Amino acid sequence: MPKRKPKLIRTTSVPPATNRRRDAAAHLLRGTCYGLGTGLVSLAARWIQQHG
Repeated sequence: MPKRKPKLIRTTSVPPATNRRRDAAAHLLRGTCYGLGTGLVSLAARWIQQHG
């Protein structure tokens, strides 16, 4: 008698599509924050160069 493969048990109750959407939203937010931070630092450096 051949051995049966064990069934995979899903450990989360969240569907994979929801995980992908959440990950995409988190990456979008992180990228936006990095972009805003970089822009603000650039503006501050420019202001210091002009007024310093």
